[in-house]
Amino acid sequence: MPIPSDEGPLDRFVDRLPETRLFKLLASWILVPLWARLTPVKPLPGGPHPSFQHGDNVQCMMNLIMPLKDKSPVGRALAALAIAQNKDAIYAGLNNVGTVHFARFVIVGDNICMFSVYDGDFTNYIRDFIATIGSVFNAVVELVEGGEKVTPCEKNVEAFIQWVHERDLYQVPDTATDFLRDQEALNGDRAVSPVNDDLTLLPRKLVLQLRANANVSLGNGYRAYPGFSVAQVRKQLGLGW
Repeated sequence: MPIPSDEGPLDRFVDRLPETRLFKLLASWILVPLWARLTPVKPLPGGPHPSFQHGDNVQCMMNLIMPLKDKSPVGRALAALAIAQNKDAIYAGLNNVGTVHFARFVIVGDNICMFSVYDGDFTNYIRDFIATIGSVFNAVVELVEGGEKVTPCEKNVEAFIQWVHERDLYQVPDTATDFLRDQEALNGDRAVSPVNDDLTLLPRKLVLQLRANANVSLGNGYRAYPGFSVAQVRKQLGLGW
């Protein structure tokens, strides 16, 4: 038996508004830009959240998105060629870093992307990687917007680490409302918000943050070793915690 509703015709009309094409167009082209102008929002920093818990520093993700200078098919072909010509050296460098589980290069639209999973600290990972094969990776970075500011990479290590960090996708916390807490913390507010954030209502600050961070990684990702716990693998390898 259906539950009786107290909603009148006007309530039902308002509830359906967000689903209409006209409302979506007005929101995209007028309302959201107006919000953004009245309430400027800073992009959130990329990479995983800092943690002192050992278990949170195992199998961390890097989602590096690098816009190509040449956005034509020729530019994408040059990027593919740069990876193919230096693949062996890049893989050898990743082996020498010793904390990388896997890494792959992908061309998505007008971007050359590097997706990798590593253990430990992000800064040490990038520093070890570039110290090992910085001269080789220059062939890739030179094809990317802003790459000329940090090449040669092996001679601009600290600048390169910051450059990578700025292009690493922000990772939305597994608890979605923490996304809003990160935004508030970026503006200096360390207090827990007293507002009950109902994400189903698409809060304005969520819309604006996803406008500032157009590309994000949703959550920290699933992490496991099939058939074995992380503790079992590390114990067997003699690594401990």
